[in-house]
Amino acid sequence: MEINIKKRDGRYEPLTVEKTKKMVAYACDGIEGCNPYELEMDSNLQFRDGMSTKEIQKILIRTAIEKTLQTVRDNEGNLTKKTNSNWQYVAARLLMADLYKEAAIHRGYHHFGYGDFTELVSFLTEEGYYGSYLTESYTTEEIRELGDYIETGRDKLFNYEGLKLLSDRYLIRGYEKEVYELPQERFMVIAMHLAIPEGDRRCFFAKKFYDVLSQLKMTVATPTLAAAGTKTYQLSSCFISVVGDNLWSIYDVNQKFASVSKHGGALGIYVGKIRSLNSDIRGFKNASGGVVPWIRLYNDTAVAVDQLGRRKGGASVTLDIWHRDIYEFLELRTNNGDDRRKAHDIFPSVSIPDLFMERLKQRSSWSLFDPHQVEKVMGFCLEDSYDELSDREFTRRYLACEENNELEKVTVQALDIMKKIMKSAVETGTPFIFFRDTVNRANPNKHAGMIYASNLCHEIAQNVSESVLEEETIQTFPASGQANGSRIVTTVRSGDMVTCNLNSINLGRITLEECKDTIPLQIRMLDNVVTLNQFPVAEAKVTSDKYRAIGLGTSGYHQYLVNQKIAWESREHEQAADVLYEEIAYQAIKASMELAVEKGKYPVFEGSEWENGRYFEQRGYINERWLQLKAQVAEHGIRNGYIMAVAPTGSTSNIAGTTAGIDPIFKKFFVEEKKGSFTPKTAPDLNAANFWLYKEAHTIDQLYSIRACGIRQRHIDQAQSFNLYITPNLTAKEILTLYTEAWENGLKTIYYIRNQSLEMDECTSCSS
Repeated sequence: MEINIKKRDGRYEPLTVEKTKKMVAYACDGIEGCNPYELEMDSNLQFRDGMSTKEIQKILIRTAIEKTLQTVRDNEGNLTKKTNSNWQYVAARLLMADLYKEAAIHRGYHHFGYGDFTELVSFLTEEGYYGSYLTESYTTEEIRELGDYIETGRDKLFNYEGLKLLSDRYLIRGYEKEVYELPQERFMVIAMHLAIPEGDRRCFFAKKFYDVLSQLKMTVATPTLAAAGTKTYQLSSCFISVVGDNLWSIYDVNQKFASVSKHGGALGIYVGKIRSLNSDIRGFKNASGGVVPWIRLYNDTAVAVDQLGRRKGGASVTLDIWHRDIYEFLELRTNNGDDRRKAHDIFPSVSIPDLFMERLKQRSSWSLFDPHQVEKVMGFCLEDSYDELSDREFTRRYLACEENNELEKVTVQALDIMKKIMKSAVETGTPFIFFRDTVNRANPNKHAGMIYASNLCHEIAQNVSESVLEEETIQTFPASGQANGSRIVTTVRSGDMVTCNLNSINLGRITLEECKDTIPLQIRMLDNVVTLNQFPVAEAKVTSDKYRAIGLGTSGYHQYLVNQKIAWESREHEQAADVLYEEIAYQAIKASMELAVEKGKYPVFEGSEWENGRYFEQRGYINERWLQLKAQVAEHGIRNGYIMAVAPTGSTSNIAGTTAGIDPIFKKFFVEEKKGSFTPKTAPDLNAANFWLYKEAHTIDQLYSIRACGIRQRHIDQAQSFNLYITPNLTAKEILTLYTEAWENGLKTIYYIRNQSLEMDECTSCSS
């Protein structure tokens, strides 16, 4: 009986086994340790009449994935795990072949591989998937030139997980999920978009941008990866706002949060100015409900307005540790207590000054205040100051508050609050930690403002302030054929609303020497994001234009150490971190200075620590090349007021086939379950030679991680998404030591406390 196979276009043709053999040979070609005959045999393909080519391909892909991690018997007959990470690349080629065939059908060409790029741009622009600015900015000849520049062979760099993630989430598909765009075309469209501000040199830089993207030497942030080239392109990952102590500000920030989330961003919210529970309102005693009802408002917005349908809305909310509502705040995500006072979809963060950590070490008392009453009685806002090394303004003000008998305070033990923080952290992974004095002392733009809070992923540290409603007026205007019309004009004094514009160096794929070539391109791309971005909130554009802030980060840190044959728990690790991040900092600052020569410095450069040189002095940059760069920055300025920030890179590092952010690997190999399917995964390029260098996160002495983070922090003007990994057998005293060591080593923030017994919600907004 003849067996007919259903083709992708719906036609049937007789089974030709040689076609399957050819596909298997293509997938295994040149990949070490991956025998095509072995894949054929292990797939146990049983052809039947009416079977589809899609089904055949799916079986082959699943077989290749499963061969990544196999259970075998050793010479003694014992069952053991055997890994071959190269089978992930075989599975990726099989998936890529699927995408090639689907694209050919839906785009109307008849060969295996890529179609005409010029036709694709024209078609997707007409269909409304691409923005018309692409064809308006580039001539047909330029688009054809860029299409010819595409290197389709770079698709072979993807492993299965990376390609599947890119395909499912980020490639442009039709209404019925039809495949239109292929990976190298997505990279080229991103490059084209980000090169538009380069004017006559746009094609030159589009090629340069494409090269670093397509070779996976860098990754762009998730919103840029998804939205560049499209009609509506919000390219920033996160935003940060300050809430004032009034209803207009509370609901204004809520509306901003909704707009940001709608366009694919997350929000960091500082609520420390809001009066505490039972504070007075307009002279009525005990009238205030405190911060929790407003945090619940933001929680509901996070649930109601998701991020472009790709993930639920995300927000961190930061409160000072001296705020009278701190105890209830620390219960927001726990499962005990009144659920009407909970906010399970919000990520709490605690702002901690040096004074608290000092009293914690001394095991002394700590006072809690109502910020509204502090301002009314003392004439200043306690949250508006911080401690410099030479002038401890916050401490002076805090002590004055403690000594003033007119001011109500609640006195507790500092250790008691810390126990609440640790209990919540062990149970929920939060609160995140924001060491406010450390952050503000290192702020190169302290002349222009203050940093109250970080973003959701806690790697951004930029000036932020509340917007203020000044007036609302009613204007009348003549309307033809009817009575005069009216319009309401609202005047708002803009505060600083921070934007996070991120991309990351893939340390797993570059050497230290390559930094001087890749980093200037990344800085230019980020600066162009600032120029091009469609901001969902007007204040964000005002602040972005003012500071032109960017966040160059890194992914693949653990893979970099492994490639250098450096163990995580070693002094060599600390030395390598120092050398690596100083080089990244130097190249990034130099690139931003050179952009300032070309395009102009950021508007509030004068008076900054970039200009007066303190930025370099505080970090001990005293060798000849640093002194030369310091002089060049003073003379020419710098393009970007903030430059470096290390994001988590959760999803984009998967696409690039490397380790996430600055984290150690979670497991050397494991099986991930998603929607009923099981996918074996391994550490990047795991083999016998590097097996023991890939030490797993929960087995690492966290003090090594803290010290390395502190060393890196010296070279990073903003912060790092830094996680602590704990196990259930860690004592409370040992966990407390981790917090104090983090502060003493100069860490600015702590992101999750990742308890081995918990699963954490991942934020992908800052993936870069």
